[in-house]
Amino acid sequence: MKKRQSMREQDPKIRANNFDEVTLGYTEEEAILEAKRCLHCKNPLCMGGCPVSIDIPGFIKKIAERDFKAAYQVITNRNALPGVTGRVCSQEKQCEGSCIVGIKGEPVAIGNLERFVADWARKNVKEPCELEASCGIKLKHSLEEKESVTHTGDSVSSVKKVAIFGSGPAGLACAGDCAKMGYNVTVFEAWHALGGVLSYGIPIFRLPAEILSSEIEYLKSLGVKFKTNTAIGKTLTLHDLKELGFEAFFVSTGAGAPYSLNIPNEDLSGIYTANDFLTRVTLMNAGNSALVDNPINIGDRALVIGAGDVAMDSARTLRRIGFKTVYIVYRRTEDEVPARHEEMSHAGDEGVIFKFLMTPLEFIGDNAGKLKGVKVAKMVLTDEVDNLGRKMPKQTGESEVIDVDTAVVAIGQSSNPTLAKCLGVTLNKKQHIVIDENMQTSVAGVFAGGDITTGAATVIAAMGAGKAAVRSIVKYLSAK
Repeated sequence: MKKRQSMREQDPKIRANNFDEVTLGYTEEEAILEAKRCLHCKNPLCMGGCPVSIDIPGFIKKIAERDFKAAYQVITNRNALPGVTGRVCSQEKQCEGSCIVGIKGEPVAIGNLERFVADWARKNVKEPCELEASCGIKLKHSLEEKESVTHTGDSVSSVKKVAIFGSGPAGLACAGDCAKMGYNVTVFEAWHALGGVLSYGIPIFRLPAEILSSEIEYLKSLGVKFKTNTAIGKTLTLHDLKELGFEAFFVSTGAGAPYSLNIPNEDLSGIYTANDFLTRVTLMNAGNSALVDNPINIGDRALVIGAGDVAMDSARTLRRIGFKTVYIVYRRTEDEVPARHEEMSHAGDEGVIFKFLMTPLEFIGDNAGKLKGVKVAKMVLTDEVDNLGRKMPKQTGESEVIDVDTAVVAIGQSSNPTLAKCLGVTLNKKQHIVIDENMQTSVAGVFAGGDITTGAATVIAAMGAGKAAVRSIVKYLSAK
């Protein structure tokens, strides 16, 4: 069995002090060698592990043949954001986790190969017309058709209009496929920046801004229009959009309401939710210590609560903006950590200190209301398991205080119901939008998918929901 091609990385001591991308990608020769490890199974289980059903053996075969453009066309036939998913998708739990090669050795590096193809195309495929084969339609004709749309009086063009609320992964996936179907698509984003969680929730050392921008430009080349600084329900209502001729709507505003620890003194200065912290650094340049009005007070010692990918992102970002000591506190052991193994390994290499079997009891402040420490309880795992099969922790009765001046709470988030309430759709007890098997909400013509319906999940799962919604949107509009 040929050995898996490792990907080159920045030296940990250097990268812990910069925001440049950590992993450096494959060369052409490395990609071809890795592609040749694929067995091209008659029943490719890897495809069953992909929420957007990419023809994985198909694009890998093209890489092995050095036909990188064809590989890109195969991928983008199902996935409009390969540069994103190749970097942040949890392949080890999905496509690579199902790879037959992985039974006796390391699985084929499907994510690394997807990233390689996307990066190659970003440098070598310049014109939209070069991507016709990836669209399933005549792209040039589709764009001309959209550009010829006009309004006469109150009449609406025969090219039906679809509005998408939110420009995160679910919204972008839905927008791309709707555009490929020939619809006139507009994505409405409340923020000034496009991409949703891809833009503000993932640090640029994992997902460089130019990668996301390039893939949004690809969607624009398909005819998708974007409107930023537009909060549906405030800037525009559903009624307003219907008056403008929109006939179908997809809600994909994600899960932006962070969970609280519900422990004493959470209001002390120096305590952030991970969502808030990462947004400040990514979109507000808080990593720049020279800023006079820096939205983050940069100290010496910080603590992150949680052990998912967002917790790893937060801890690694704290190191980069100047904190000398960064802890991650998690109530279970290393074996139960939900973050990707690669992210946890990178965090450790960059000097993040893990404190397992601990949970916060209270935040401790000084007389000025600033955080100076976190009291944590020591834990032990029991034989009782949760709904994911993980052993449940319980307190031992022992505790200690960890001296820190900053804390980031990264224990997940739920859906923000504000937009849903404006639209009048039904919510469940968790404030998620209720949808049927066709992703239809309780309001006719309004569909929903992604974290707003499930709670926080993965980027690729949200994209899968966005693509699935297109089938229902097409059926709905075809019947009108």
